[in-house]
Amino acid sequence: MSIDREVVKKIAKLSRLKLTVAQTETTAKELSEVLVFVKKLEKIDTSSVSPMTTVTPMESKERSDKISDGNYPDEILRNAPNVKEGFFSVPKVIE
Repeated sequence: MSIDREVVKKIAKLSRLKLTVAQTETTAKELSEVLVFVKKLEKIDTSSVSPMTTVTPMESKERSDKISDGNYPDEILRNAPNVKEGFFSVPKVIE
């Protein structure tokens, strides 16, 4: 598939770009070359290549999933404007 000037004009309009006639011709040629390259890539057998999430090998650091209060409730409650019986105290908003 090749990209012609009309397709480039439509893409430019959708992208809100103003292209000159020379730019339209150049862009059409460049986009056609990109499509040719993609066609070449489609021919490559990648069935033996495992999917990857990053180019550098990394392992996820896992930790146990247990609930805790952080073991410093006094420091957390120190920032609260109102504290009652070891909990945040907020004004009632629904009657």
